[in-house]
Amino acid sequence: MTDHYCVFGNPVTHSKSPLIHEEFAQQTQQPIRYTATLAPIDGFASAWREFVASGGRGANVTVPFKGDAYAICDTLSHRAKRAKAVNTLIVGGNGRTYGDTTDGVGLVRDLAYHRISLQGKRLLVIGAGGAVRSVLEPLLAAQPSEIVVVNRTAAKATQLAQDFADLGNIVGGAFDTLEGQFDLVINGTSASLVGDLPPLPDELFTKGAWAYDMMYGPEPTVFLQWAGPRGAKLLDGLGMLVEQAAESFFLWRNIHPETASVRTLLRQSLELA
Repeated sequence: MTDHYCVFGNPVTHSKSPLIHEEFAQQTQQPIRYTATLAPIDGFASAWREFVASGGRGANVTVPFKGDAYAICDTLSHRAKRAKAVNTLIVGGNGRTYGDTTDGVGLVRDLAYHRISLQGKRLLVIGAGGAVRSVLEPLLAAQPSEIVVVNRTAAKATQLAQDFADLGNIVGGAFDTLEGQFDLVINGTSASLVGDLPPLPDELFTKGAWAYDMMYGPEPTVFLQWAGPRGAKLLDGLGMLVEQAAESFFLWRNIHPETASVRTLLRQSLELA
C-alpha cells in the first residue's frame, strides 16, 4: 500500500520537496507518493483536514503556513514548542496530529557536512522571524561561544535572544550595535532574494569565516555576493533543505536516507532551470 505525503505552501509550484522525497523513496524502497498542495492563505487547517480525510499520512509545511501548522497540532515536539513553528506533520495511529520542526536539524547537519565546527565560535544570525527561531536551539546546542541576533526591528531580536537565553550565551539587538568579528554569519531573512542587503559593516568576518544564506538559487544571493569579496567562504541553503527533508522522512518512515546524491541532483536541477 502506497502512503501519501505532501508539502503545503502558497505558492508551492517552485518547491523542490517532491523531487527530494521521490529520490529518498526510491533510494530506501519506501512505498510513498509525495505531491505539492496549494493551500488557500486563510484555509490551511481545512486543507490539512481534507488531506487526512483522503488518507494522507503526513506533510511538510512551507511559507506561509508554519505558524498555522503549529496551531492545529494535538501534540508538539520539544523543538517545535521552542520554535513556535512546525514544518513536519504526522498523522498518528489514533488520527491525532503530531508536529515537529526539522529546520534547525537541517541547518546544523549541513554545517557538519561541510565540516564547519560551531563549538567555541562566535556566530551572527541576521533576522528574527520564524526561520531564525527554528534554528536557534540546535545552534546553541553546538556550544558556540556566543550567538548575536540582529534585526531591523531591534526589539524582536532582543526578545528572541531572551526566549533562548536559558540555552546558552545569546544576545539580540540592532545592526548599529554590532561589534567585533564573527566566525559564521547566517542570513535567516528572505531579503536577499529581492535584492535587499542588510546594513552590515565591512569588517564582519574573521579570517576563514563562513557566510551562510538560508535561501538558495541558481546564482549566489545578494548577501553571499556581498560576503565573498570581504573574505568569507560561501554556502547557500540548498543543503539545509535536503537535510531537513531527510529528518522529516525519518520521522515518517523511521529510516535515514542518504543525502549526498540528492544534494548533487538538486544542484544540477537548479543549474538547468
